[in-house]
Amino acid sequence: MNGDFIDNYSVASPMPPKDAAEIGLSMPRWAMALMALRNAIVRPLGLKSDDIDEGQDTLFPITYEDADQLILGVDDSHLNFRISFVRHDDRIHMATWVHRNNTLGRAYLAVIMPFHVLIVRDCMKRIARHKGTAPIAS
Repeated sequence: MNGDFIDNYSVASPMPPKDAAEIGLSMPRWAMALMALRNAIVRPLGLKSDDIDEGQDTLFPITYEDADQLILGVDDSHLNFRISFVRHDDRIHMATWVHRNNTLGRAYLAVIMPFHVLIVRDCMKRIARHKGTAPIAS
């Protein structure tokens, strides 16, 4: 859709998407601290602020799963997003799709973008280290 944000990273790995998501989304302390700060800031704005400390098995709810793909994500008033882990040709691809619903969504995405890039690259590095490969942006 016009104005949507999409990115994609991949690493060589034969692991199932659910395993890749588990490794990649087991965020280091610095990333969890950023998520906690984000939640504290957006809660008064009425945005969703659920996090892993509230008893969820995953950081984000699973919206689709099969043997070669796992999709997680949330729809909110300001934006809708999905994170996809796909296994294809012995590679794990992690893609993020964001649809901004309004001005707040555009502002939110602009503010979090530098942190998103750091977190996703770190995620892919952890998946790559699990199999001894290096991340490749695609």
